[in-house]
Amino acid sequence: MAFGDLLEQVGSTGRFQVLHVTLLCMPILMMASHNLLQNFVASVPPHHCSVHRNLSLSRLSPEQVLLLTVPQDIKNSRPERCLRYAAPQWQLLSDDTDDLLDAELQGCKDGWEYSMTEMSSTIISEWDLVCDLRSLKQMGQTIYMGGVLVGAVIFGGLSDRFGRRFLLLISNLLMAVGGTCAAFSTSFSVFCLFRFITGMALSGLGLNSFSLIVEWIPTRVRTVVGTGTGYCYTMGQLILAVVAYFIRDWRWLTLAVSVPFYITFLYSWWFLESARWLVLNRKSEQAVKNLKTVARINGRREEGDRINLEMLQDSMKKEMSCSLGSYSVVDLLRTPTMRNITICLSAVWFSTSFAYYGLSMDLQKFGVDIYLIQVIFGAVDIPAKVVVTVSMSIFGRRPSQCAALILSGVTILINILVPYEKQTVRTTLAVLGKGCLAASFNCCYLYSGELYPTVVRQNGMGWVSMMARVGAMVAPMVLLLGEAVPWLPGFIYGVAPILSGVVAIYLPETLGAPLPDTIQDVDERKVETQLEKLPKKCPYGSDFKQRV
Repeated sequence: MAFGDLLEQVGSTGRFQVLHVTLLCMPILMMASHNLLQNFVASVPPHHCSVHRNLSLSRLSPEQVLLLTVPQDIKNSRPERCLRYAAPQWQLLSDDTDDLLDAELQGCKDGWEYSMTEMSSTIISEWDLVCDLRSLKQMGQTIYMGGVLVGAVIFGGLSDRFGRRFLLLISNLLMAVGGTCAAFSTSFSVFCLFRFITGMALSGLGLNSFSLIVEWIPTRVRTVVGTGTGYCYTMGQLILAVVAYFIRDWRWLTLAVSVPFYITFLYSWWFLESARWLVLNRKSEQAVKNLKTVARINGRREEGDRINLEMLQDSMKKEMSCSLGSYSVVDLLRTPTMRNITICLSAVWFSTSFAYYGLSMDLQKFGVDIYLIQVIFGAVDIPAKVVVTVSMSIFGRRPSQCAALILSGVTILINILVPYEKQTVRTTLAVLGKGCLAASFNCCYLYSGELYPTVVRQNGMGWVSMMARVGAMVAPMVLLLGEAVPWLPGFIYGVAPILSGVVAIYLPETLGAPLPDTIQDVDERKVETQLEKLPKKCPYGSDFKQRV
């Protein structure tokens, strides 16, 4: 594309790009901390009903008090979590269990006692989100993902209108303030409110960071930079495990992963607005200034001085003429090619996020230390993304995307057949499935940015991100089905990515293709691809391809 030539002139992989991408990746390190924060701040500690307040049992040991007041769960050989005896069963002190079948049971009228071995405090223990209120744990994560969904819709459209840089500043500030307020919440409803706001901000942060990265780098390094950005999210998962290990109180942990966004807000004022966006929004003078600034930072002042308004407008004439009108989400479905891309990407993003968070948001079910399993789940992304990066560069985006989705679904379905007692095997399969889903995420972020043209890229990324958040919202609710049919959540999590992997076959390949600026570019690319498939000796005439 014409803009690519201008970018090469001022330096496409110089000091500016290195510093620009590095600073944009720093907040991405902390994005995983908020997405997966629920694993720690909402971990469910072992608990049982408190003893009767009107009884004096001080002469007995804690074990004896528990024996007298709380029945045993026969299945798990541990105290019942939500029931207690209506009156102490004194005969149990002498091992007399004859009358236990007739013992009256009641709910936890005097509250619960918690064994805080993994965390010193969680929102579960603070607001008693157990027993009849246990579904509120999943509801809290659903509300957070609802915020991410709303943010994808709002920030996707606004950044195409007001610019990437401005919305990035707002997103960083909202992340910092929303996370801080969530840490000092006085009730679960207030906590959910600020988590919703944080989710909105996180969506805007991800969308605008990705756009600013991809619109300032050349085609040949997009795969490497896109993968590097994905590794920042991977490292964020490891950072979360370390921070949570040393900060066991949920309030301080929430605050610790929110404060860094005050720093990113301050240095975000330095970022340059996307020159592509400026040109396509009739702000060519500022685009020229930004390109000259890039040239100066990259040590190409003379080349930058040659760029003027006339040169920029002449080289981007076609793109500017195609961007005279305003664009919206409707344009994602305007042409058959755009409809195909949008529908297929919607399925890919929904299922990837749906299965990813279905596996990642309930670490306690694996029966392994949650800090260890978080590290394992984060570390598996490293080899997974190396493999998918090599695959995308050699085999292309489309086969890599399809393979990652189908393999993840197969491993999840196999896991259903493994007995629950074989926790090591189940955990290994889950880790493999999660690695494939991480590879799918890495691929679809880059793939989507290459498929959508500049004029609607933010709308497109906002839309597919919204579909991902719908999947992330639904995933916690599916876990509740496991209380009735234990194997059903795993079956649903496995089938979804397999189906979307089949759908992804219908996406066009973008390996080595220039970044499209307009919808017309996308349609022309499809025509060129179809012409390449025609035989050299066309039966309709030797000049058929040229005439088409």
